[in-house]
Amino acid sequence: MRALKIATIVMGVLIVLGTTGLIVGVVRRTSKPTAEVMVPVAGLPAFVSAVLDEPPGTRIAGVVAVRERLAVQLQGGGVDRVVLVDPATGAVAGRISLAR
Repeated sequence: MRALKIATIVMGVLIVLGTTGLIVGVVRRTSKPTAEVMVPVAGLPAFVSAVLDEPPGTRIAGVVAVRERLAVQLQGGGVDRVVLVDPATGAVAGRISLAR
């Protein structure tokens, strides 16, 4: 009978600790800023307009500022590739194909 009481107390404490951990984890994830927040990058304009002539089915997988250029990672519509865009003019400054 004594072992049953000890097991019940230990399991109750574990349930409370687990619930507390889940609540703390949810609060931490919801309090972090999302990736959709626009953060100005020094030297780049706040708004860039560019038209990329890419085949149908192409989607943008990511955009990163690299020095005075924007590196746009494209997937689909052929091999994966990175297009370098000059943010001042919106012109394509270079292309890098990623072979599979």
